[in-house]
Amino acid sequence: YSEHGTLEDDMNQTSTITLCSGKFLALVREGRWEYVDRIGATGAAIVVAVTDDQKLLLVEQYRIPVHARTIELPAGIVGDEPGGLGESPTAAAKRELLEETGYAADRVEVLMTGPSSSGLTSEVATLLRASGLRRVSAGGGVAHEDITVHEVPLSEVHGWLAARASQGLLIEPKVYAGLYFIART
Repeated sequence: YSEHGTLEDDMNQTSTITLCSGKFLALVREGRWEYVDRIGATGAAIVVAVTDDQKLLLVEQYRIPVHARTIELPAGIVGDEPGGLGESPTAAAKRELLEETGYAADRVEVLMTGPSSSGLTSEVATLLRASGLRRVSAGGGVAHEDITVHEVPLSEVHGWLAARASQGLLIEPKVYAGLYFIART
């Protein structure tokens, strides 16, 4: 860090400049730090959903930024829907779970909140646990998404994930964070 100054130098330089802005994201410079700021949203909701018969709901989709199919927990942006200003992470979690997996949840509880990638983005993510699940539709996401829903028995999940990784799919680390919370309860 000494090549570019100290952290204290960055903290003392409070000017924020938007370098580039798109429809959903802005590249911002604050002091010497550059990061991505999400436009028109207040964070992300990531859902750990386990069915009554002990299956973890995971989603698979192609992600353009990494040019690969990924395995993820159901998730979405909080407050990004029209009229969504003020949406809670709990409401976003229920909405995204239904949209992506076709499951409705009777209960959603916050497990933790923290930065999704604190060196890259200002986004703060909330990890939530959904329970009282019932399948009400096929899921698969909205029109521009091509989501495959996986219902993986918890007793087989580590082997299942390893098999997908060996096939070249990328496993999002938040899946393992979800498994940590499942193991604690």
